[in-house]
Amino acid sequence: MDTRAAQSPTEALRLKKPSWKDPRLLTGLLLVLASTAGVIALLQSQNTTTPVYSARENLAVGSTLTAEDLVAISVRLGDAADSYLLVADGIPEGAVATRLVTRSELVPAAAVGAADELDRKPVGLTVEDRLPTGTAAGDRVDVWVSLRTDTNTYEEPQLLLEAAEVAELTLGESALGANSSTLVQVLVDDAAMPELLNALSNDARIAVVLNPGAGS
Repeated sequence: MDTRAAQSPTEALRLKKPSWKDPRLLTGLLLVLASTAGVIALLQSQNTTTPVYSARENLAVGSTLTAEDLVAISVRLGDAADSYLLVADGIPEGAVATRLVTRSELVPAAAVGAADELDRKPVGLTVEDRLPTGTAAGDRVDVWVSLRTDTNTYEEPQLLLEAAEVAELTLGESALGANSSTLVQVLVDDAAMPELLNALSNDARIAVVLNPGAGS
């Protein structure tokens, strides 16, 4: 018996070569094309760079941001690009650093603000005792004050500021070229400012002690 003669019309249709007009074939092609386009778009987005600003040198809290302080670099940031100071947006007029931005660090958008937004302000303290080698901006120090009682005597030292952040350090030199003092810029909040300024105006002795455990 010839088996070919026994095939039903449905079985014959099932073996028929699909046409390019077949909806299932068109749907499959569209899915492949869409998937390929998605992969290409993903790869392109990952390879896209965004020009942002980085710090040329350390930017102390309260320092005004200028073009001389910043370097434009292109980096791959993806969705995080808006978290940094974009070159396309420019440098806001009168902008200051609201936190320490270290050398070569990308400038966070959150670290840029106006001077009147600062809750801490830098105050310069001249200290005679040398700080430990390696002390730098961003470290924490305790500030001790000895108030003057008369011309040659002082009260017992009192802790005035605990774990104050160092904004900047400047080494002074004597006439012989040796380090004679250090100007330490520390960040002081408004509540502690009057007492510190009173001590400074009355020639109190100021001692700055590194506090390595603070802020860790």
